[in-house]
Amino acid sequence: MSYLAANLRFLRKLKNLTQTELAEQLDVQRTMISAYEDGRSEPKLATLLTLCNLLGVGVEEFLSHDIESRGRMALQPRNLQVLTIAADDSDRENITWVTQKASAGYLNGFADPEYMETLPQFHLPNLSRQATYRAFELAGDSMLPLISGTIVIGTYVDRLQEIKSGRTYVLVTQTEGVVYKRVFNYLAENGKLFLVSDNEVYKPYEVRAEEVLEVWEAKAFISTDFPNPGDKKKPLNLEDLGEMIRDIHADLKRITG
Repeated sequence: MSYLAANLRFLRKLKNLTQTELAEQLDVQRTMISAYEDGRSEPKLATLLTLCNLLGVGVEEFLSHDIESRGRMALQPRNLQVLTIAADDSDRENITWVTQKASAGYLNGFADPEYMETLPQFHLPNLSRQATYRAFELAGDSMLPLISGTIVIGTYVDRLQEIKSGRTYVLVTQTEGVVYKRVFNYLAENGKLFLVSDNEVYKPYEVRAEEVLEVWEAKAFISTDFPNPGDKKKPLNLEDLGEMIRDIHADLKRITG
């Protein structure tokens, strides 16, 4: 069963678009939008892809998922993922360290026990035993003041909807690889996450929920770089964060039209 007609009507109204406004963006007659929503006609492939892009939805979800009744696919409970975990002789979990060099291989090997055993492992005191941790070595300067080579330790997040906007996470994604970013959660609105670098030189970007393989919430970091007392850089405060969120909303409006 195709849910195209119902989903089109629901998502159009959700974005506060009239049939005329949507028709103008698609360069078609308003009556064509009406025909799509009544189920009297279906868009050609090129028009369908444009519609999905304008409404921020994947083709599979648009055609085969009842969005209004069941919610966005990104918010559906995921199948439980069996994490590959290393343990010592006393059955205590080790923290597996994904180095810069190992990041590319991790995309294909994170579920392979033999591959995971080849990565370095270590312990840290005072971490809760109720969570699973993983360590990732940063590359580049997109998250200053944390420099390249800093090791970020994260705790596993098994549901995307648990991501809290404004906090930092390590994401393992199909398109971007292993990245450490400040994440803003817009899954309910458009099924996407908005990734922001603390270094303003780097532009924010989006990833779709279906591209995300793993999420680790940053809990600690290890660095051999000691802060300089003369460094006048100030940490991100609530006022800065509020301004960042406002800027992100403005960016999203430009992206989604």
